[in-house]
Amino acid sequence: MAATVSVSGGSSSESALIFMGTGCSSAIPYPRCNASLLIDYCESDGNHSYILIDAGKTFRETVLRWFLHHHIPRIDSIVLTHEHADAVLGLDDVRSIQPVSPTNDIDPTPVYLTQHSMTSLETKLPYLVKKKLKEGQEIRRVAQFSWNIIAEDCNQPFFASGLKLTPLPVNHHNLCH
Repeated sequence: MAATVSVSGGSSSESALIFMGTGCSSAIPYPRCNASLLIDYCESDGNHSYILIDAGKTFRETVLRWFLHHHIPRIDSIVLTHEHADAVLGLDDVRSIQPVSPTNDIDPTPVYLTQHSMTSLETKLPYLVKKKLKEGQEIRRVAQFSWNIIAEDCNQPFFASGLKLTPLPVNHHNLCH
Protein backbone atom coordinates (compact mmCIF):
# COMPACT_ATOMS: atom_id res chain seq x y z
CA MET A 1 0.00 0.00 0.00
CA ALA A 2 1.27 3.48 -0.82
CA ALA A 3 1.89 5.65 2.18
CA THR A 4 1.17 9.36 2.04
CA VAL A 5 2.89 11.88 4.28
CA SER A 6 1.31 15.32 4.19
CA VAL A 7 3.81 18.08 4.70
CA SER A 8 1.18 20.43 6.16
CA GLY A 9 -1.77 18.22 6.96
CA GLY A 10 -3.45 16.56 3.99
CA SER A 11 -5.81 18.84 2.05
CA SER A 12 -5.45 19.62 -1.65
CA SER A 13 -3.81 22.95 -0.78
CA GLU A 14 -0.90 21.20 0.92
CA SER A 15 2.17 19.31 -0.23
CA ALA A 16 2.53 15.56 0.22
CA LEU A 17 5.07 12.75 -0.16
CA ILE A 18 3.57 9.61 -1.69
CA PHE A 19 5.65 6.45 -1.36
CA MET A 20 4.79 4.69 -4.63
CA GLY A 21 6.99 1.70 -3.84
CA THR A 22 9.17 0.69 -0.92
CA GLY A 23 10.41 -2.70 -2.07
CA CYS A 24 13.74 -3.98 -3.27
CA SER A 25 15.18 -3.94 -6.78
CA SER A 26 13.52 -7.23 -7.69
CA ALA A 27 10.12 -7.22 -9.38
CA ILE A 28 9.04 -10.87 -9.51
CA PRO A 29 6.44 -10.92 -7.78
CA TYR A 30 6.76 -8.41 -5.00
CA PRO A 31 3.73 -6.35 -3.95
CA ARG A 32 5.75 -3.43 -2.55
CA CYS A 33 7.20 -2.51 -5.99
CA ASN A 34 10.55 -0.84 -6.67
CA ALA A 35 11.44 2.08 -4.43
CA SER A 36 9.86 5.25 -5.82
CA LEU A 37 8.56 8.51 -4.38
CA LEU A 38 6.15 11.08 -5.76
CA ILE A 39 6.34 14.62 -4.41
CA ASP A 40 3.04 16.50 -4.67
CA TYR A 41 4.41 20.04 -4.25
CA CYS A 42 1.81 22.73 -3.59
CA GLU A 43 3.24 26.06 -4.68
CA SER A 44 2.37 29.36 -2.98
CA ASP A 45 -0.23 30.11 -5.67
CA GLY A 46 -2.06 26.83 -4.92
CA ASN A 47 -0.92 25.07 -8.09
CA HIS A 48 0.53 21.59 -7.72
CA SER A 49 3.71 20.19 -9.28
CA TYR A 50 4.29 16.44 -9.35
CA ILE A 51 7.91 15.29 -9.11
CA LEU A 52 8.69 11.59 -9.49
CA ILE A 53 11.81 10.15 -7.88
CA ASP A 54 12.82 7.06 -9.91
CA ALA A 55 10.79 5.10 -12.46
CA GLY A 56 11.90 1.50 -12.14
CA LYS A 57 10.70 -1.83 -13.52
CA THR A 58 7.41 -1.63 -11.58
CA PHE A 59 6.55 1.96 -12.59
CA ARG A 60 3.58 0.91 -14.73
CA GLU A 61 2.10 -1.05 -11.83
CA THR A 62 2.46 1.86 -9.41
CA VAL A 63 0.75 4.22 -11.89
CA LEU A 64 -2.17 1.83 -12.27
CA ARG A 65 -2.37 1.27 -8.53
CA TRP A 66 -1.83 4.75 -7.09
CA PHE A 67 -2.25 7.63 -9.58
CA LEU A 68 -6.05 7.47 -9.69
CA HIS A 69 -6.24 6.76 -5.96
CA HIS A 70 -4.20 9.90 -5.16
CA HIS A 71 -5.67 12.01 -8.02
CA ILE A 72 -2.29 12.45 -9.76
CA PRO A 73 -3.04 14.05 -13.16
CA ARG A 74 0.50 14.13 -14.59
CA ILE A 75 4.21 14.12 -13.87
CA ASP A 76 5.91 17.50 -14.17
CA SER A 77 9.49 16.28 -13.72
CA ILE A 78 11.48 13.16 -12.90
CA VAL A 79 14.61 12.78 -10.77
CA LEU A 80 16.67 9.64 -11.34
CA THR A 81 18.81 8.68 -8.37
CA HIS A 82 20.99 6.18 -10.26
CA GLU A 83 21.20 4.17 -13.47
CA HIS A 84 20.15 0.71 -12.28
CA ALA A 85 17.05 -1.08 -13.61
CA ASP A 86 15.09 -0.47 -10.39
CA ALA A 87 15.35 3.29 -11.06
CA VAL A 88 15.11 3.67 -14.86
CA LEU A 89 13.47 0.74 -16.66
CA GLY A 90 9.97 2.23 -16.31
CA LEU A 91 10.85 5.39 -18.26
CA ASP A 92 9.33 3.98 -21.44
CA ASP A 93 5.94 3.78 -19.69
CA VAL A 94 5.93 7.52 -18.94
CA ARG A 95 4.41 7.96 -22.41
CA SER A 96 1.14 6.54 -21.06
CA ILE A 97 0.71 9.57 -18.80
CA GLN A 98 2.04 12.22 -21.17
CA PRO A 99 -0.36 14.10 -23.47
CA VAL A 100 -1.04 12.44 -26.82
CA SER A 101 -0.21 14.16 -30.11
CA PRO A 102 -0.40 12.63 -33.60
CA THR A 103 2.95 14.21 -34.45
CA ASN A 104 4.49 13.47 -31.02
CA ASP A 105 5.31 17.17 -30.57
CA ILE A 106 4.41 17.41 -26.89
CA ASP A 107 6.34 19.34 -24.25
CA PRO A 108 9.00 16.94 -22.96
CA THR A 109 9.08 15.98 -19.29
CA PRO A 110 12.26 17.28 -17.62
CA VAL A 111 14.47 14.51 -16.24
CA TYR A 112 17.28 15.29 -13.77
CA LEU A 113 20.20 12.86 -13.53
CA THR A 114 23.98 12.71 -13.29
CA GLN A 115 26.21 12.42 -16.34
CA HIS A 116 27.10 8.88 -15.24
CA SER A 117 23.42 7.88 -15.33
CA MET A 118 22.91 9.68 -18.65
CA THR A 119 25.78 7.79 -20.26
CA SER A 120 24.26 4.52 -19.07
CA LEU A 121 20.80 5.45 -20.41
CA GLU A 122 22.25 6.27 -23.83
CA THR A 123 23.18 2.58 -24.01
CA LYS A 124 20.16 1.03 -22.23
CA LEU A 125 17.39 3.16 -23.75
CA PRO A 126 18.84 4.89 -26.82
CA TYR A 127 15.42 5.44 -28.44
CA LEU A 128 14.42 7.65 -25.48
CA VAL A 129 17.64 9.66 -25.57
CA LYS A 130 18.57 10.14 -29.24
CA LYS A 131 15.50 11.12 -31.22
CA LYS A 132 16.75 13.07 -34.24
CA LEU A 133 14.47 12.04 -37.09
CA LYS A 134 15.79 11.71 -40.59
CA GLU A 135 13.66 12.89 -43.49
CA GLY A 136 10.89 10.37 -44.16
CA GLN A 137 11.46 8.51 -40.88
CA GLU A 138 8.26 7.40 -39.15
CA ILE A 139 7.35 9.19 -35.92
CA ARG A 140 7.19 6.67 -33.09
CA ARG A 141 5.10 7.23 -29.99
CA VAL A 142 7.75 7.21 -27.28
CA ALA A 143 8.07 9.17 -24.07
CA GLN A 144 9.40 12.68 -24.62
CA PHE A 145 12.07 13.90 -22.21
CA SER A 146 14.38 16.87 -21.80
CA TRP A 147 17.56 15.65 -20.13
CA ASN A 148 19.09 17.85 -17.42
CA ILE A 149 22.49 16.90 -16.03
CA ILE A 150 22.97 17.56 -12.33
CA ALA A 151 26.29 17.68 -10.50
CA GLU A 152 27.90 14.46 -9.30
CA ASP A 153 28.60 16.34 -6.04
CA CYS A 154 25.96 14.96 -3.72
CA ASN A 155 25.55 18.15 -1.72
CA GLN A 156 24.92 20.51 -4.63
CA PRO A 157 21.20 21.43 -4.74
CA PHE A 158 19.15 21.78 -7.93
CA PHE A 159 15.57 22.76 -8.76
CA ALA A 160 12.93 20.47 -10.26
CA SER A 161 9.50 21.98 -11.00
CA GLY A 162 10.21 24.87 -8.66
CA LEU A 163 11.26 22.72 -5.69
CA LYS A 164 14.83 22.84 -4.39
CA LEU A 165 16.27 19.35 -3.98
CA THR A 166 19.56 18.41 -2.33
CA PRO A 167 20.93 14.93 -3.14
CA LEU A 168 22.40 12.83 -0.36
CA PRO A 169 25.07 10.14 -0.85
CA VAL A 170 23.84 6.53 -0.74
CA ASN A 171 25.88 3.43 -1.50
CA HIS A 172 23.07 1.58 -3.29
CA HIS A 173 25.15 -1.35 -4.48
CA ASN A 174 27.63 -1.73 -1.60
CA LEU A 175 26.83 -4.11 1.24
CA CYS A 176 28.13 -3.59 4.77
CA HIS A 177 31.48 -5.24 5.38
